[in-house]
Amino acid sequence: MKDLKAYVAELIATFTLCFIGAGAIVTNSYTDGAVGLVGIALAHGIAIMIMVYATGHISGGHINPAVTIGFMVTKRIEIGKGIGYIVSQLAGGVLAGFTLRAIFSPAVWGATHLGTPALGSGIGFGSGIMIEAILTFFLVMTVFATAVDSRAPKNIYGIAIGATIVCDILMGGPLTGAAMNPARTFGTGVAAGFFENHLVYWIGPIVGGAVAALLYNNFFMSKED
Repeated sequence: MKDLKAYVAELIATFTLCFIGAGAIVTNSYTDGAVGLVGIALAHGIAIMIMVYATGHISGGHINPAVTIGFMVTKRIEIGKGIGYIVSQLAGGVLAGFTLRAIFSPAVWGATHLGTPALGSGIGFGSGIMIEAILTFFLVMTVFATAVDSRAPKNIYGIAIGATIVCDILMGGPLTGAAMNPARTFGTGVAAGFFENHLVYWIGPIVGGAVAALLYNNFFMSKED
């Protein structure tokens, strides 16, 4: 029952991120740019912040396969449970994608493929992977430094993680969409039928997240933790 509650929490939290974050992108198109890059960044960051606080005590508030894989490679979560988390996150993203598709007309959501991240002009496959890896490195490093490390000030983790998302999108949004999260790309991608350069959004976040997790866990973390 405890694992089931964690899986449902991860599904709801990832649904929230994808619905609000991708929804802000579609709404930006719907309103001819009224939301803007800053608004899109804040939508993602605040949604993550809220859901980290709302679900952190239930599931740890991963909300991202790259974060879960970081916990798996550092043996902070069992493989089977980690896979359950990832399936729940992907399901939450897909559900959010189809919900947005039901809300907006094809003429509206089609322009942005339901807010699915995509490579910007002049950004190649390899560059996209590098950008996503670096941005996700910052995110997972922040997760371990604030939510995992017991030496960190209490109760700042949600704000720190959400703020990292905002900063990453302000820099990387126009370049790759700054997904940092395979579930974020997969969910709307499935609903929109859009998979252009899709592997960028798996390889980059997983590599960047795993490197950050291993570095923090094996180098920065105190032996007591």
